[in-house]
Amino acid sequence: MRHRYSLAHLTVLTVPPPELVEIAARTGYEFASVRITRVTESEPLYDLARDKAQMRETRSRLASTGIQVHDVELFRMDAATEPESFLPELSAAAELGAGRIIAQLPDPDRKRAADRFGRLCDLASPFNLFVALEFPHWTETGDLSEAARILRAADRPNAGILIDILHMGRSGSRLEELRSLPREWFRFAHVCDAEREVPPELERMIHTARCERLFPGEGSIDVRGILSCLPPDIPYSLEIPRVTLMRAVGPEEVARLALRVARSYLDDPDEIPATGYDHGSLAAAPRGHPREIR
Repeated sequence: MRHRYSLAHLTVLTVPPPELVEIAARTGYEFASVRITRVTESEPLYDLARDKAQMRETRSRLASTGIQVHDVELFRMDAATEPESFLPELSAAAELGAGRIIAQLPDPDRKRAADRFGRLCDLASPFNLFVALEFPHWTETGDLSEAARILRAADRPNAGILIDILHMGRSGSRLEELRSLPREWFRFAHVCDAEREVPPELERMIHTARCERLFPGEGSIDVRGILSCLPPDIPYSLEIPRVTLMRAVGPEEVARLALRVARSYLDDPDEIPATGYDHGSLAAAPRGHPREIR
């Protein structure tokens, strides 16, 4: 089959939302996934909840290109963050036309984390937003089992789990467990690749996740095996930051390469557009080709 793809903002985080939408349209995506909060002080903040001019421009680009916003991130609740603080962002997600948001729970108090996740789902419900819980493998909610425990404790109809290939592959989570969980929990996936071996230093773990992932098929994570455990028709959001490569070729070319490689690796060959990327060329690429610039 031919899957539907969204351009995740982290892949091209240096560009603001209006340009993200334009790049997604020019490079062949159906959707864009927008980040409207900041995870670290060093990354840009695209505060669409409060920057009304940028919100208007983003919505204008969505209307002119036909691109839809697939999901909005990041609703990250650490020990000091209450879900009610995200009400402006929930309203912004709905204004963008998104149907899904992404949450994270880096909180050591597991009871509090589950309670806050449930409250976030309740706050999101009037906006018709589905809340997908992501489990970064270095955080307190760091594997599939813990994410499933949170889902069961929260017990909300608009709650689910986001499978990110990097975190699924590096957390030791089992495919058997993934297959056993309710299908309605899984509405989309973050697709990328990486070496499955987890570096011992936290700084290197985070660097890979935020700066230097690989295109599908370039690493050693079982990308196809993980995706085979999920509903076959869900959209794939390509979250593949390649900072070094982007410095060399620019964000638009990274977005284009990501989609071409993903289609050639994951889609039925008969349904890949005529401009589809020959993934085999990566394997034989000379030094300096995108495969080598990591």
